Amino acid sequence: MFCAISGQTPEEPVVSKGGHLFEKRLITKHLQEEGKCPVTGEALAAEDLTPLVTNPAVKPRPPAAASIPGLLTVFQNEWDAVMLEQYSLREQLNSVRQELSQALYQHDAACRVIARLKEERDLARTALANAQLTPAGPEVGTKRPAEETTEEPAKKAKAQGITAEVVAAMTTLSKELSKSRKKRQAPPTLATPEEIEKYTCITSQPLHKTAKQGITCVDVHPGNKDLVATSGVDGNVVVFNRKEGKITSTITGHTKKVTGVQFVKDSDVLVSCSADKSARIWKQTDDGATYDMVKKISEHSAEITAISVHPTSKYFITASADKTWCFYDIETALCLTQVQNSTVMEGFTCATFHPDGLILGTGTHENLVRIWDVKSQENVAKFEGHKSMITSMSFSENGYHLATAAADGVKLWDLRKPKNFRNLTPYPQGVMTTAVKFDTSGQYLAVGGSDARIYGVKQDWNVVQTFSDLPKSVTYTLFGDDAKSLYVTSMDHNLRVYGGEE
Repeated sequence: MFCAISGQTPEEPVVSKGGHLFEKRLITKHLQEEGKCPVTGEALAAEDLTPLVTNPAVKPRPPAAASIPGLLTVFQNEWDAVMLEQYSLREQLNSVRQELSQALYQHDAACRVIARLKEERDLARTALANAQLTPAGPEVGTKRPAEETTEEPAKKAKAQGITAEVVAAMTTLSKELSKSRKKRQAPPTLATPEEIEKYTCITSQPLHKTAKQGITCVDVHPGNKDLVATSGVDGNVVVFNRKEGKITSTITGHTKKVTGVQFVKDSDVLVSCSADKSARIWKQTDDGATYDMVKKISEHSAEITAISVHPTSKYFITASADKTWCFYDIETALCLTQVQNSTVMEGFTCATFHPDGLILGTGTHENLVRIWDVKSQENVAKFEGHKSMITSMSFSENGYHLATAAADGVKLWDLRKPKNFRNLTPYPQGVMTTAVKFDTSGQYLAVGGSDARIYGVKQDWNVVQTFSDLPKSVTYTLFGDDAKSLYVTSMDHNLRVYGGEE
């Protein structure tokens, strides 16, 4: 049976008093408008309709779906509907992306404001600390200007060369270190990747002058882990007691920025180098209040860019922009030899001893990494591949890995081959990588640039943790014992230490 109005099977059938079948929805609407039966024309009210109880009607297939052309039309309509829905979803996605971009921009701006406020806070703290100093005398640990003006550079002594006794001492120690290294395993107290992932900035200390911001290097005393030395653009070396949270000595004397500083193991001596072309040996006074200069050494004719103490703790080297490197005896404060090689076309930018002490690595402005035999002072290898000057380098304690940094990222070299076996690109093009440093176990590598990062050697050289709260570019990184902490310096005047909860 079909509805007398639509001609379709009704879903909710009703019968009029004249015996005609209607769809309730349609007849009700008709009666509201006309008030009479659409078939007979007689007066008819909604109360005159009698509902029929039937099984739910199954709608017959529409004619459009009863043929192939009809089915194609149905499919086309459904496809058009899907495309319209997809277009709508894309519009919504673009809108959400714009909102997210705006939120990230606002977050970045907020981070910059916070960093600026922190810097202003540190400046205020420094100013307050300086204001509280007693004006009756010079700052504790600081040389008087009169003392500085009376210093005269020592006369150069004739270099005697690296003697057989020196070579024997270095060779003996190298064999001992190499032998012990083969049996050495990572200490059980070494920080795990999971622990490093939780590292945060646990201290930030303003150590150098705010007028000439920038800390170039940091070193931790091998014997007293609480003592930290930093070198600054302000021309000072600062010794900071981390446990007490105060500066113990501000060592002055250099006339230009200090480019490197390092403690000498098992002694109260530290050495420094500077853009003023001099290296200096300092010895702590008996009362521990400051450091007195033992010797000013001026062998170079240009800025000294690096300093490194030999594992014997008896010797150290300096490398300079004058294309030479010098080897010194710490006890006598004499330069034993100054090495100049005709193949070196541009000055050195960084230098460091191999952990065994018989190899010296240097980086240059000519984009080369040079490896030197310390005993013969011969350039025994050159590593090519970087596209700009070498900014930093570090030997691993495993004895056969070397990491070097430049504007194009970090390259890892295998000294046994020798060859470049891995490249790391922590930053986008145009952002220079300025610092690399292995920890003492050789399991982690710290990298610095626009931020500081820790890579895991056993994690397939992947990033374990990133510290991005640095307002200026990183200049130096250094791990604490067992990688439990990371010291980071940058071109502001703060020393930052990252680690877990203490």
